[in-house]
Amino acid sequence: MSDSDENSLRDRQIALINKMLMFNQDTSTSDLTSGSDFQEVVWKALVLDAKGTAIVSSILRVNDLLKAGVTVHSLIQQKRSPLPDVPVVYFVQPTQENIDAIVQDLIEEKYAEFYINFTSVLNRELLENFAKQVSSSGKTDRIKQVFDQYAEFVVTEPDLFSLELPLVFRQLNDPNSTENAINSLCETIANGLYDAIMTVNSIPIIRAPKGGSAEIVARILEGKLRDYVINTRANSASVSHSLERFVLVILDRNIDLASMFAHSWIYQSLVFDVFKLARNTITIPTETKEGQEKEKKMDLDPKDFFWSANAHLPFPDAVENVEAALAAYKAEAEEITRKSGVSELSDLDPSAGNDTLNIQEAVNKLPELTSRKSVIDTHMSVLASLLSQLESRGLDAFFEIEQGQDSPKSRQRFMETLKDGKTNNLEDKLRTFILLYLTSTTDLPQSFIKEVEDYFKGQDYDIRALSYIYKSKGLMKMSALSLQNKSLESNGTGKNKASGTNSSVLLSGLSNKLYGLTEGKIQGGVGSLISGIKNFLPEKKTIPVTNVVEAVMDPLNSSQKNLETTDDYLYFDPKMVRGSHSKKPKRQSYTKSIVFVVGGGNYLEYQNLQEWAHSQQANTKSVIYGSTAIVTPANFVDEMASLQ
Repeated sequence: MSDSDENSLRDRQIALINKMLMFNQDTSTSDLTSGSDFQEVVWKALVLDAKGTAIVSSILRVNDLLKAGVTVHSLIQQKRSPLPDVPVVYFVQPTQENIDAIVQDLIEEKYAEFYINFTSVLNRELLENFAKQVSSSGKTDRIKQVFDQYAEFVVTEPDLFSLELPLVFRQLNDPNSTENAINSLCETIANGLYDAIMTVNSIPIIRAPKGGSAEIVARILEGKLRDYVINTRANSASVSHSLERFVLVILDRNIDLASMFAHSWIYQSLVFDVFKLARNTITIPTETKEGQEKEKKMDLDPKDFFWSANAHLPFPDAVENVEAALAAYKAEAEEITRKSGVSELSDLDPSAGNDTLNIQEAVNKLPELTSRKSVIDTHMSVLASLLSQLESRGLDAFFEIEQGQDSPKSRQRFMETLKDGKTNNLEDKLRTFILLYLTSTTDLPQSFIKEVEDYFKGQDYDIRALSYIYKSKGLMKMSALSLQNKSLESNGTGKNKASGTNSSVLLSGLSNKLYGLTEGKIQGGVGSLISGIKNFLPEKKTIPVTNVVEAVMDPLNSSQKNLETTDDYLYFDPKMVRGSHSKKPKRQSYTKSIVFVVGGGNYLEYQNLQEWAHSQQANTKSVIYGSTAIVTPANFVDEMASLQ
């Protein structure tokens, strides 16, 4: 986050991995996804473990690896054929098991040269063990490099990362968890955050609330960063020492449980909620002609133009925009075929001798057009599948209910949806009830709670999650609900602002206008059907995590209520003398931050933070969002159920 480099976190990690694949030599190109463009490519093998695979597969595809000279990639624990004339690059976690496997490869002379990269820091004990084993093998000359890469986090969006640590919320809140287990987990979390900070290349100010896991992580991380600053102070080429510091805000998941269950109308959030979205691969369940269910996988390339432009938009906008993208493609394709005299783009033969300028131009444009059509087809398929799920599960009704304020009328609307006869959306019904319970400013009537519980019991549906939810309400009142939401609209009277009633009426008609569309006819005038409705979506508002970040980053424009909450947060500066955090910090503005949630995160918070950051027209903010894991609402319900 230095002034001289405004690349996203994903760009930085792509550059790091490409540099590693080029034997850790600088790859200074304008396109970070093709770092080998100006260097002689050396063909090599790439050996990964599960963590290395997760990191690389999220940001690079097979073609990207090929550009960097990787012809074979395989898992370290699988049986691998020897390639004695080929150099190998390892990218694995620093574990005894991986070290033993590398040494065995060395003894067997499986590769010509060994370039070893660990995803994170190799501790002294393992380093000494590794050195001893290599020395005993008599093959020391084959080891060309050993690097710590500080890369043990997974990036799936330009400024979103995950440590992919499962069930952290459960482990931290389980009364049976020992103090040692919790401290060990917090140490692992701090190590992952340390790697992200090394990649960002700047030492942050750290802010965290008192008395929870966020404080433990903050204290451990501050110690690691302080040691780093002391050990590298004499090295001017170390982490950037620019005058502008960024702020790292570490939060506990308990600050806002409600957003983990919410139904969102944002395209990316819907895909994550309804389908499986992991490491930029969407998995959609489909039916074969024989009626059997199978999974269809679709890759989201970092260069996917439609995803980049629409992931953060409301679902109706994405539907409208895919129609526009298809229309633009068709117009361009028709123009090219008209000029070149062929009836279809597929009739163009790139290998043929092309005499006319028109045909040469058409052939030159063919790869870009083919790639664009492939992206459009992918998103048309995803959107059509989403429409089918919206209809089947009635998801718009849950979104609608969750947007309104708690009232007898909204509770009645929920009961009507609860008892609508559908049983394929019991999880959605439970999530909406949880959200109503957590966000209600007063206690819900016991008669209403009992009626809801009786309904789920009648369906023989697991509602153990409610036990923890009921206990957590008091804790939330002391944290998230004390924060004050604000509008993200450009002005208070904009056309996007709608009252809860009007929004509800208009949204209730959305399903009738969109349902029934199939992949083949999604472009048949959908944009005109929804253009009026999308203007009446509920007013965009900040959510608790965003409120905290605004109070820390932009105190002049934050509410007094939110400032009072964050003024009590701990303050750590790894560059200052120890004990500086005990003093109450001065309120100051920051333009850049990392926001990290311990215990699970979600795309709703990521998108809300980005929306807030880009709404600051006079002084745009840069916010990176991370968590121990990006957790689906369904998985978070399961975590709640395990906390009795």
